[in-house]
Amino acid sequence: MSINKTISQVTSRIAARSETSRADYLERMAAQSDKGVERAALSCGNLAHGFAACPPADKAALAGDRAPNIAIVTSYNDMLSAHQPYADYPEIIKQAAREMKATAQVAGGVPAMCDGVTQGQHGMDLSLFSRDVIAMATAIALSHNMFDAGVYLGVCDKIVPGMLIGALAFGHLPAVFIPAGPMVSGLPNDEKSRIRQLFMEGKVGRAELLEAEAKSYHSPGTCTFYGTANSNQMLMEIMGLHLPGSSFVNPGTPLRDALTRAAVHRAAELAKEGDARTPLGELMDEKTIVNGLVGLLATGGSTNHTLHLIAIAAAAGLQVTWDDMSALSEVVPLLTRIYPNGVADINHFHAAGGVGFLVRELLSGGYLHADVKTIAGEGLQAYCVEAKLIEAELVFKPAAKESAAPKILAPLDKPFAKNGGLKLLSGNLGKAVIKTSAVKPEHRIVQAPARVFHSQSGLQEAFKAGELNGDVVVVVRFSGPRAIGMPELHKLTPLLGILLDRGHQVALITDGRMSGASGKVPAAIHVTPEALEGGAIAKIRDGDIIRLDAETGVLDFVGDENEFFSRTPASEDLRGAHSGMGRELFAEFRQNVGRADGGASIFSRP
Repeated sequence: MSINKTISQVTSRIAARSETSRADYLERMAAQSDKGVERAALSCGNLAHGFAACPPADKAALAGDRAPNIAIVTSYNDMLSAHQPYADYPEIIKQAAREMKATAQVAGGVPAMCDGVTQGQHGMDLSLFSRDVIAMATAIALSHNMFDAGVYLGVCDKIVPGMLIGALAFGHLPAVFIPAGPMVSGLPNDEKSRIRQLFMEGKVGRAELLEAEAKSYHSPGTCTFYGTANSNQMLMEIMGLHLPGSSFVNPGTPLRDALTRAAVHRAAELAKEGDARTPLGELMDEKTIVNGLVGLLATGGSTNHTLHLIAIAAAAGLQVTWDDMSALSEVVPLLTRIYPNGVADINHFHAAGGVGFLVRELLSGGYLHADVKTIAGEGLQAYCVEAKLIEAELVFKPAAKESAAPKILAPLDKPFAKNGGLKLLSGNLGKAVIKTSAVKPEHRIVQAPARVFHSQSGLQEAFKAGELNGDVVVVVRFSGPRAIGMPELHKLTPLLGILLDRGHQVALITDGRMSGASGKVPAAIHVTPEALEGGAIAKIRDGDIIRLDAETGVLDFVGDENEFFSRTPASEDLRGAHSGMGRELFAEFRQNVGRADGGASIFSRP
């Protein structure tokens, strides 16, 4: 199947736009590759420090210059369910490396915070910035120049993008990402949401709410809804950085362990000189990035990746824009219904056929580039499979010809929608993105009076006071990256859902984020320019008529534009939001972070 015309055009535009920056990146990686791993050239003191804690056999291997040494960069901690399974991985990895006549060392750890824990709390203001901290921590881990390849143990929201950005700074080395898998299914996500709304309405108490939450988030592994964590895993597989079929195998299972060992074997093979060697910087080209974008759109994935994929691409010298995403979204069909875009969870998606079925369908329609480098070494066709453990042997079987659950995972000829789950909005209020896949068509166009808040707590107080009792476009501003770090505002989802269920027209506009759990209420998020930079969102007043049209991609103030733009932008004293919970340590991040449409990164500003 020839590649779809729009997919081809967007890919070509990215390549042309990035010609100079991509060439510069590849030149830098080639220079590092030419120097090679300098383990043998280290001073005796340097090298002795590098292997002092290793067992004798590993010391002997590291003293030479032939045995590959694999860096383990881990996000392990035992407080968070997604990362807790990584506790035993280093020993599994080291043993698997020895089976390949290689060695492995834990090069370093990266912080791993959970937006589920910090949601609605002050610590959430550090969440987005943690991505770039993780990138820097990854670079520090690899900076000892002891390594021929890296394996990366990361799952959740900012961890995988941060690790990948850091790994791309060492793009002369091969990289293999190793997932931990989702927790087994618990309380259905739609039931959890129902109880959250009942709590907001005062119809159930905190004990009932906590019981429901604990039944939903109940064991090791990622949360089962299709938020940023599971979007990460899909992306790593469709971009060829996971082993095929490995993203959504539950923790603590024989198949999970077999896939981990196989991933290490593959990393050792990739680290050796020869045809198999696949440096990360060469793998991560414009075709791979477009494949990731297509996968995100076809699954209605996390809106956070409208930031992360731009930042990841930039780390590889590639310039990706929201316009690229919008153009792709117009042609990429929506093939999944996973909560919040449906009632099923990620385990149901995996059982229905998972990533293997998805990749095969998209390839058959010309929506993915097949001719890409992957860690599997055979192009993207190698990912049209399911991983199985048969008589204790890991095998990869062709993906099922038919979806086991067409209401969760649809074939290409019967998509849930003809276009992707994300949309670019633009108008006299600036630019924003919206996740449309979970929003019913009748709710995608809203024109109503604005009610303006300078914090999510202000909206919560107004709701509790009964002040929101009609059609409304809620504006939550001064939540952008430069203002307070661009926290997720998902805590607002239940109360906005209540207003919608009462029959009102409801929408949200914010320069903050709403996460991969963006739900049934239309939410124009990542508004750029943000309020702190004097963006038009700072000029909105209570009662202004605002139009959000997710069908045509419009975000407008409706009225006298001359009067509107003559207004003095609102201001806000944010000093109280810049201290406590460590926020005072991130002043330089707030001052230097780029705009949302440039990835909200501290590493480059558009």
